[in-house]
Amino acid sequence: MHSYNIIFILVMISRNKIIILKNKDTLKFDDFYFKCSFGKNGLSSNKIEGDFKTPKGLFNLGPLFYRKDRIKKPDTKLICKKIASTMGWCNDISNKKNYNKLIHSKEKIKHEKLFRNDYKYNLMIPISYNMKKRTLGKGSAIFIHLTKNYKKTAGCVALKEKDLLILLKLVNKKTKILIN
Repeated sequence: MHSYNIIFILVMISRNKIIILKNKDTLKFDDFYFKCSFGKNGLSSNKIEGDFKTPKGLFNLGPLFYRKDRIKKPDTKLICKKIASTMGWCNDISNKKNYNKLIHSKEKIKHEKLFRNDYKYNLMIPISYNMKKRTLGKGSAIFIHLTKNYKKTAGCVALKEKDLLILLKLVNKKTKILIN
């Protein structure tokens, strides 16, 4: 396994404050430090579907998705959406119309299920990677989500619940994430 010097930065545009995920597995905002995990195979400027890498770049944050049956609506300035049992995120590289989009999983489309049996998506924020001009095969379903053990992810950024709840209080709709 390679050793990476990793810097993740969340930029708050509204007040020019900076939230930094920095120095291999650490998130920093003002005086707050949080441990985190990211893609099993590190970072990439050339992400492809299934490579277990976290994409590099500056991205918007999407709305907060949460499991109402498991957690109360968090205190945040982000738009909040309840995760329904039919929700999924399309990762089907043959489906140009829906690739890297929220879908209803009743459809016969390959997707990442959002209403999971485990806890990882009890709180989840899409990172707007490959969303404006979606390119098939360049990667999908890149989220900030929960972890209990900091195990490396398939390309997402993962935080413990208590830390993500604090972060949610700090971010807003203009917050961006810079992964570098």
